[in-house]
Amino acid sequence: MLHHQLLEQARGYSDAIVALRRAIHAEPELGLHTPKTRDKVRAALAHLPLEWREGPSTTGLVATLKGGAGSGRRVLLRGDMDALPMTEETGLAFSSTIAGAMHACGHDTHTAMLAGAAELLCARAETIAGEVQFMFQPGEEGFHGARFMLDDGLIDPLPDAAFALHIMPNSPHGLVAGRAGALLASADQFDIIVEGRGGHASMPHDALDPVPVACEIVTALQSIVTRKFPVSDPVVATVAKIEARTAHNVIADRVAMRGTLRTLSHGNRTRLREVVEQAAVNIAAAHGMTAKVTITPGFPVTVCDRRAVDLGERVVGDMVGPQAFHRLDNPIMGAEDFSYVLEKVPGAMFFLGVAHEGADWRSCCSIHSTRMVVDESVLPLGTAVLAGCAERFLLEGFAA
Repeated sequence: MLHHQLLEQARGYSDAIVALRRAIHAEPELGLHTPKTRDKVRAALAHLPLEWREGPSTTGLVATLKGGAGSGRRVLLRGDMDALPMTEETGLAFSSTIAGAMHACGHDTHTAMLAGAAELLCARAETIAGEVQFMFQPGEEGFHGARFMLDDGLIDPLPDAAFALHIMPNSPHGLVAGRAGALLASADQFDIIVEGRGGHASMPHDALDPVPVACEIVTALQSIVTRKFPVSDPVVATVAKIEARTAHNVIADRVAMRGTLRTLSHGNRTRLREVVEQAAVNIAAAHGMTAKVTITPGFPVTVCDRRAVDLGERVVGDMVGPQAFHRLDNPIMGAEDFSYVLEKVPGAMFFLGVAHEGADWRSCCSIHSTRMVVDESVLPLGTAVLAGCAERFLLEGFAA
């Protein structure tokens, strides 16, 4: 009954949640500094009894609610604020007004749902047994915003648990999904430069052509994935870009390659970096050339605590019924910088299906699509789930 009331109350904030989402969507911002989005959040929640903290590295915010009942527990709820460098093609009335920027990953909805959760929990402040931290975070799209906010001390002292939601436009309307253990992969970027010796394309014997060597490296990486790593602990190595920068009748001096490495364990993450460098360097050497490999570390594996996932499932079950929660059989090889929080604090991220009710959700545009759209009627459910996870943890901890 408690969580059913939360959902009804969240629906009462629906207009405000949608209005904030649309305002943020129309003015997307990139990277670690999202001042317009920050100001929209502060204005929307200015009437609430929250303590605000900001740091020097980002425009991220942490708002703290101190409940009246007190249990000594502390819980964090997180929503990300930054957009993607994409041109929107949805045709929505509130489409992006910023050229080359779009909320194609749903961070506008994450921020709006988190603001709604702040409204809900502040309205119940006298009965809240503990402290809630609302983490409004920029720089999730590859900028390590969560790590910067942690390093700035904005989440100090650390909470006892942490929860976040991520929308999925190509998932059934209102379905909440999660899993214990690895939910999302680590993500590292690799750059390989193969150095040869250029020449005329009609006389390759007088040159050292780096192009076929680069192609051999690409093929080798696929063999590495299937022959050096078990399918039970999968890895992904994808070459996304190859560039020689020359004319059709010229052999280039060098080839630049760029791609991504995804793993679900720390051990495989370290090993994959090593074997990629070994393969590239040795293949180039076999052809009398050199290869330089640079690995740029990305986000770690997003690992969800079993107890936190169990708690989320109970909250959703009490709120709308057990059919509304789905246990994922396998991780997803995307990445998330909420992983930095979950490295330090037990918690979970859940996916929220926002396909329009009755739609063929399998054919809906996914996140990172220029045509991605959201059924905003699901947002109060997300708000209530966040608030419910916080309230239940403060009351019971991870007790079953």
